[in-house]
Amino acid sequence: MAADERGQGAGVTRAEGGARRNPAMLAFRFGVELAAYALLAWAGASVNAALAVQIILAIALPGIVIVIWFLWMAPRAGRRLREPARLIAELAIFLAAAAVLAAVGHVLAAVIYAVVAVAGAGLSRWLIPGA
Repeated sequence: MAADERGQGAGVTRAEGGARRNPAMLAFRFGVELAAYALLAWAGASVNAALAVQIILAIALPGIVIVIWFLWMAPRAGRRLREPARLIAELAIFLAAAAVLAAVGHVLAAVIYAVVAVAGAGLSRWLIPGA
């Protein structure tokens, strides 16, 4: 039986319980998540304020989101949100990161990130339901 007949195409594997996994899409999703942290740090460092405030924001903004992701969004989170709440929270985090970046003057980067992040969140739900 060919791989496609078993429901597995190129680059698609089965995880425990038979859930489909696409390593490339999972890596892309992780990259978008890491980009949100980096953009929040960049935005915090770009605030028109004293250097101490910039440093605090550059650390605190991504730190807060990392804690939120760890508690409710990560695949191994103890209290992981279920769909569609997780999708809504993910989109809110990504769009908030883009909005904060735009607010400090990096509008083009914010728009590009928002488009990629929203498209990636939607596409990943379609390609890897329940991931």
